Amino acid sequence: MSQEIRPQLLIATSNAGKVREFRALLPELPFTVIGLDDLPRVPPPVAETGQTFSENAVLKAEYYHAKTGLLALADDSGLEVDALGGAPGIYSARFAGEAASDADRIQKLLQALRDTPDAARTARFVCSLALTGEISSRRIREVFNGYAAGRITREPRGDGGFGYDPIFEEIDSGRTFAELSREEKSTHSHRGRALALARGFLESISVRH
Repeated sequence: MSQEIRPQLLIATSNAGKVREFRALLPELPFTVIGLDDLPRVPPPVAETGQTFSENAVLKAEYYHAKTGLLALADDSGLEVDALGGAPGIYSARFAGEAASDADRIQKLLQALRDTPDAARTARFVCSLALTGEISSRRIREVFNGYAAGRITREPRGDGGFGYDPIFEEIDSGRTFAELSREEKSTHSHRGRALALARGFLESISVRH
């Protein structure tokens, strides 16, 4: 008995943390979820020249779909801090330089907010997901957005997550994203909320086809 060949869904990122999170949040879909590192040959990265999260997500999804022919789901996300005028925003990953670690970025942000009182340390995470490609000869080009409101802590807390998670305290729970379980984060995070919309769309497409 031959095994059903499932179409591949490319998570168009080289960030291992994001790939793990996407796989955990896309269970039971009729797709084989793969990351860039699963490709036999990884295309060179595309310059993120967009001025918004959505523009960068679409740019990446279209680029990797064109390079691979696969249905591509690309993420652009970041942290907007009110006291910094919305920075680091689309430059969140490069806030402390191209080769900086998560710890470097966290320390730079905490230093920038060292004199900011607790009441003014409000922030939000933003995630834009772009889905580009073809499903059963239907051309797909969709964008899904998710948001999470919170505040920046004085020091990192928690061992989970990645990026700015240890210093982003969610409003409802009073815990940082790094202190939430994977299941809790999937419900409350900006990426989880955007991905829930994307998952609903993929499920509806799969049912129709």
